[in-house]
Amino acid sequence: MAGIDHEVRSTRLARMMDGVLVAQLIHVVAELGIADLLRDQPMPVAQLARRTGTDPDALYRALRALAGEGVFTESGPRTFGLTPLAEPLRTDAPDSVRNIARMRGGREHWLAWAELQHSIRTGSSAFRHAHGTDLWTYLASHPDQAAVFDRAMGDDAQHIHAAAASVLDLSDVSRLVDVGGGHGYLVARLLRRYPELSAVVLDQPHTMQGAERVLAEAGVRDRCELVAGDFLDSVPTGGDAYVLSRILHDWDDQACLRVLGNIRHAMAAAGQVIVVDSVVPEGDTQHSAKLVDIIMLALNEGRERSEAELATLLEAARLRHTATLDTSSHISVIISDVQPGNIPTCTREVEHTGSGQ
Repeated sequence: MAGIDHEVRSTRLARMMDGVLVAQLIHVVAELGIADLLRDQPMPVAQLARRTGTDPDALYRALRALAGEGVFTESGPRTFGLTPLAEPLRTDAPDSVRNIARMRGGREHWLAWAELQHSIRTGSSAFRHAHGTDLWTYLASHPDQAAVFDRAMGDDAQHIHAAAASVLDLSDVSRLVDVGGGHGYLVARLLRRYPELSAVVLDQPHTMQGAERVLAEAGVRDRCELVAGDFLDSVPTGGDAYVLSRILHDWDDQACLRVLGNIRHAMAAAGQVIVVDSVVPEGDTQHSAKLVDIIMLALNEGRERSEAELATLLEAARLRHTATLDTSSHISVIISDVQPGNIPTCTREVEHTGSGQ
């Protein structure tokens, strides 16, 4: 990078700044359901505009810009079709990111990004600064945005859980507890894979109906107990493995220690804790976790952690980091077992926010 001349480096930076426009265009076409309309064949932009209630010329300009980025293709004059890169914007795509695009480009998020300097200066939530409340309270009073958020987290969870399940070996586990398990996607996948396994899903009461549906559809409801509760208060006892999937990154270290301490109190003597989270690489390596970390800073004061930071956190909870397993996704699986000694306690009051789906 040091050898790049001035014109090239300024052009490269300007191109990076264009990313904000590309991201918002992807959000707009996701909201309009353009990829769903193009699922079977290309379509003239005039027809797309009629079906989406948009201005034909403005829609053409938006799709032309995205086609230049490889998202959609202008297969004929003012006629657009899907490209491989556009396929995940379909609602029914197996790797769908449509709801994630709808969520990430939502007005409530963009107002928070506009206040990112506040987070950098203070270390506190840009979302709270922009909206006067935290993300979770905001969603509770905005059901339409909450519905998009839940769908986005569900889609993301399915991708992550497939990657995590592919590297996990639970052949020696008889009772698994998914702490903050949301709608039970991960447990459903693991119970199908391990016929002798039983499980518990712990999460807030409002997730129970969704978990009932997911587990019943997977044919494993009879092997899973659903527990409504708050993992900051306690977790179900008797598990020989406890999973925290995309939970720790929502919280600061003190709150994480409280959750891990509750698990240590509840788990069997020879149990293990399985953390599914992004692991931030050291140095200048490009990794999505470094950008997701900024999202966590801005939205709810959580953080992504390096392997060393996760190991230190686990050790503080009298857990011993034994392995980090890479996956095909951007997340890793961090395995730990029990260290002897006193179990740490955390007395700080922490408000519960959400689940890991």
